[in-house]
Amino acid sequence: MVVAVEYISKEESDGAESAAHGVTGILAVQGAFAEHASMLDKLGAPWKLLRAAEDFDESIDRVILPGGESTTQGKLLRSTGLFEPIAAHIAAGKPVFGTCAGMILLARKLDNDDNVYFGALDAVVRRNAYGRQLGSFAATADFGEVKDFPLVFIRGPFVVSVGPKATVETEVNGNVVGLKQGNIIATAFHPELTDDTRIHELFLAL
Repeated sequence: MVVAVEYISKEESDGAESAAHGVTGILAVQGAFAEHASMLDKLGAPWKLLRAAEDFDESIDRVILPGGESTTQGKLLRSTGLFEPIAAHIAAGKPVFGTCAGMILLARKLDNDDNVYFGALDAVVRRNAYGRQLGSFAATADFGEVKDFPLVFIRGPFVVSVGPKATVETEVNGNVVGLKQGNIIATAFHPELTDDTRIHELFLAL
């Protein structure tokens, strides 16, 4: 999916500024946030980018943690002051969708990194699990009840082990790459890089 040039400077969807609630906050400190914004526009769902703590206001009902570089995102979450409001949002059981680096930020533990970020997803995740040679590839698999979803991987993680709180939604070549846990959806792949809106629709229905 190619994102329109307008998303380079677009900070929120039409109508988001006046919305009292129902807005999706997209973490926008680094990574593929514009692609998620474009996907939400396709679905007519209001959104705003989260670049600093003051962007996280009472209108935010759900949060997207996009793909990118998880270590960089983790540092910027702290320096921008966004870590605390997003952590509180997740702890309150409100909807959150993490893709690729977002899955890493959500994980309870990483098996090849000592960092722990939000620690909310009951799973152990491996960063850059496919390495450089298999860093980017495509596949097709089901995500729970969503059948034949196109999966795009870019040096993605996969899940090493899953705790009892989370359920496996997607596996590719024996590796777990999609999880759901209450109001958390986490994917090692990038639904926002396809034209298929169904996983974003699931997220908006949480």
